[in-house]
Amino acid sequence: MPSGPPAEPPEELTSPLAYEGVWRFTAPALESSVPQARHAVRDLLVEQRVPVVDDILDGLLLIVSELVTNAVRHAALLSPQIAVQLTIGANWLRIAVEDDHPYRPKALEADAGDIGGRGLWLVKVLTAEVGGKCDVTHTVGGGKAIWAELPLAPLATSPPTAR
Repeated sequence: MPSGPPAEPPEELTSPLAYEGVWRFTAPALESSVPQARHAVRDLLVEQRVPVVDDILDGLLLIVSELVTNAVRHAALLSPQIAVQLTIGANWLRIAVEDDHPYRPKALEADAGDIGGRGLWLVKVLTAEVGGKCDVTHTVGGGKAIWAELPLAPLATSPPTAR
């Protein structure tokens, strides 16, 4: 007879937690949408009582600001509206910002004297630091979605190995 705690059922057989779900809103591709999107995401996380740790929340809100800013600055001509989607799972969340511009940006490190140009690079760094992932995908309508997926809490790191 096996000993130990019973195995947990597969995730697809368990009920979703109260805070799990998908929320989507649109905003005009205007500078004023940057703080509005950031506040909307923060307020939603508070309202849903998502157990996200403060450091990851701070990084997420910076990511929202960077992604919406990029959409406003670089896609507004072809995309007067942008969409922000927040998907929350049991232990993770994903933020995606969609626009109708087909150009797929690349993360570039800028020189110290450059003003701007580091947004997507910063998103990649912030995401990687907490064990998350990010990417750019094409949408059905020919635009793109830039997304970042983060854990709700830092991933456990393995203890240092003895030498």
